[in-house]
Amino acid sequence: MTTARQDIDYYLEAARELAPRVGAASDKIDSEREIPSDLAAEMADKGFFRLLLPRSLGGAELNFLDFLRIVEIFAEADSSTAWCITQNNVITTYSVRMPEETAREIWSNGRAVLTNGPPASRPRADAVDGGYRLSGRWNFSSGVRHATWVAAIASITRSDDGAGPEEARILLIPIEEVRLIDVWQVKGLRGTGSFGFEVDDQFVPSARTYALSDPSREGGTLYAIPTVLLFGAGFATAALGAARAALDSAIELAGSRDPASAGVLLRDMSTTQRQIGQAEAVWRSAKAFVRESISALWESATERHSLTIDERVQMRLAATHAIRSSADVVDVAYNLLGSTAIFDSHPIQRRFQDVHVMTQQGQGRMSHFDDVGKYYLGIEAKGLF
Repeated sequence: MTTARQDIDYYLEAARELAPRVGAASDKIDSEREIPSDLAAEMADKGFFRLLLPRSLGGAELNFLDFLRIVEIFAEADSSTAWCITQNNVITTYSVRMPEETAREIWSNGRAVLTNGPPASRPRADAVDGGYRLSGRWNFSSGVRHATWVAAIASITRSDDGAGPEEARILLIPIEEVRLIDVWQVKGLRGTGSFGFEVDDQFVPSARTYALSDPSREGGTLYAIPTVLLFGAGFATAALGAARAALDSAIELAGSRDPASAGVLLRDMSTTQRQIGQAEAVWRSAKAFVRESISALWESATERHSLTIDERVQMRLAATHAIRSSADVVDVAYNLLGSTAIFDSHPIQRRFQDVHVMTQQGQGRMSHFDDVGKYYLGIEAKGLF
């Protein structure tokens, strides 16, 4: 079992060895809406759920660009697995703000996985002696079916009549103390098993809570970058991996397919050649923009331990652009192969479903372009940056 930091070469080699097995299990991952327990356990044992965890807690604390290399390897094998790796690793960066005793409690388990999700409605958390009484429900909790803990955000009420001042806090709860709610009836990213979870008047000790504004105990570069941008870059990389796999499938199949018995292979048609060339340009440009943007963030975080608004806005733009562009690339592959691509058995069909679910997720929404446009036009803008 891997609980200490390994060299990046170890993780890249382990990812390349494991990815074909993930790909072979993709039908099962999709149909059962979770990473199989034996596969999830092996991923945990090899350290793939603590890649961004501080070394002080037994994590790898990877350079984030190296982390994205690992996400891309898994994304080309299975989108849902790559999505969970991103979700369950980025959230480990919360560990530097939660009480250290709780962080050690969680990650003393070599197979620990933490997940979260936005509230489905306004949760209630009342301050009581020694902690809080929490009631509410949270959805979109990717990887919750192999998680060991959940992080629930709620506003804390500190007066008996509920009218007192409030503060947002994260409350950490062992998985066995929450109820999972099966709301994940979807066509894409099914394997993330993004169920909801709920609690009713659950007591959470103060030591298992923290505020996102709490200072970091760690001074590493990774922890100076806003979590929302780490999520953006990670999910964008998952989308790019899905697009790469779809485009590679289209290129391979174009060499053997004779559309509508036309007497010519798909690869020899000028329309195919042009679309493949354009799709390659879109994919490579989107990937380069993401890497350029995260590299700039990493350099600033390393040198100044802070980021400029320009750098944060650019990262938001690059991540959103990559997710939307990945869907465009998958659409090219899907449309090129015609009716062949509509069947569940076709490798492009799942990529098509997965990437279009990604565009609907918060990191891929079109309104981010509005926020970025306002900023470049000199208009006050607020957004996920």
